[in-house]
Amino acid sequence: MNKLLKISAIASLFLFGIKNTQAQEINSSRILDNYRLPDQRGINVFEAPKDTVTSFDGIDVRIGGAFALQFQAIDNENSNTELNQVQGVGENFNLPTANFDLDVVLYDGVRLHLRTYLSSRHHHEPYVKGGYLLVDKLDFVQKGFLKDFMKYTTIKIGHMENNYGDAHFRRSDNAEAIYNPFVGNLIMDGFTTEVGAELYYRRNGFIGMVGFTNGKLNQSVTENEYNKTGGASFLAKLGYDKQLNNDLRVRLTGSIYNTGYIPETHLYSGDRAGARYYSVMQELGSTNDNFRASRYDPKLENKIRAIMINPFVKYRGLEFFGTIETSTGKASSEIDDRTVNQYAGELVYRFGLNENLYVGARYNYVDSEDISGQDVSIDRFQAAAGWFMTKNILLKAEYVVQNYNDFGEGSLLNGGKFDGGMVEAVISF
Repeated sequence: MNKLLKISAIASLFLFGIKNTQAQEINSSRILDNYRLPDQRGINVFEAPKDTVTSFDGIDVRIGGAFALQFQAIDNENSNTELNQVQGVGENFNLPTANFDLDVVLYDGVRLHLRTYLSSRHHHEPYVKGGYLLVDKLDFVQKGFLKDFMKYTTIKIGHMENNYGDAHFRRSDNAEAIYNPFVGNLIMDGFTTEVGAELYYRRNGFIGMVGFTNGKLNQSVTENEYNKTGGASFLAKLGYDKQLNNDLRVRLTGSIYNTGYIPETHLYSGDRAGARYYSVMQELGSTNDNFRASRYDPKLENKIRAIMINPFVKYRGLEFFGTIETSTGKASSEIDDRTVNQYAGELVYRFGLNENLYVGARYNYVDSEDISGQDVSIDRFQAAAGWFMTKNILLKAEYVVQNYNDFGEGSLLNGGKFDGGMVEAVISF
């Protein structure tokens, strides 16, 4: 009860402080072509929209950013009484995070995006997350070049976030947490940035995408023991997305991420910003922050075939988003493949003026043939509520409980559990 009172008091402080910024709301009415807005209007937008109608009138630069701050009140425990005990955690604020976004319309149908993490859990100093060039027209070759083909086609090239699955469109990306109705991302957070290219074809609600990357999170030209500098990954998506009437929208997609030879894959360990539940499930006495703790990496390091299916249904203010995922692969030290499965379902109800209020719940379950040789599972329940004070300012609160099942007695996660509350304030423009 004391913890709930503390969370309520902190929420009140957030409300008082953020409400006073409303008079200084940033004017973000200018909208770039084929652009997902970084505010409430960008919610439930997946791939950037496709439209050949242009407003191009010379180079146009849009500067944006995001800021996020959490108050955390979470407890954690495990079953170990001597070795591998967990570090205690209490109630306080986490390190604020910030993003800096640069979007530049370079030519008719050609846009540059660059995101820099100004501050994150893992890297306190600024560093570039990634960027890409988005091409919706080929008029820079010749006016009207392949016009009929490009009417439905988009080309995306860069060192960028891979379009594997739909869950990454709803996740928190460091400080860009305004699309996520919850505080934490999925237990298996399929997210990475690699150098590659993606080709999209969208027509009458149908979506098709194929892409190739070099399979590397950290770029290098240094040869390894096999005289190779890297490998290749193939990804694809097929789906259907349609607003059937004023009340009902349906979307269903299937995605695959498949590697040939690569030195090390980072599909489930590619987020360098860190997990949202700070300092949970850390070894007692350790001076190093396991910044991805609370997530699960199956360590399919040298070979992986991952498939994700995502249904999305929105009827008026009620929306459902699901994830069904299976991944198979192995580490370099292993002979046989292992398999891990993930299931998640979230139900969100948005209401109020322009759906500025919401409540939601998510259940997430992972079962895995762990690299330790154990068959393990992790389950998590999240309940959340949020208020868009303006389209750029979001306050949300979450209760979370996560359980670790069947981990061995020597594991830090043996009998592991964390639960408690989070309050998060987000500004995005």
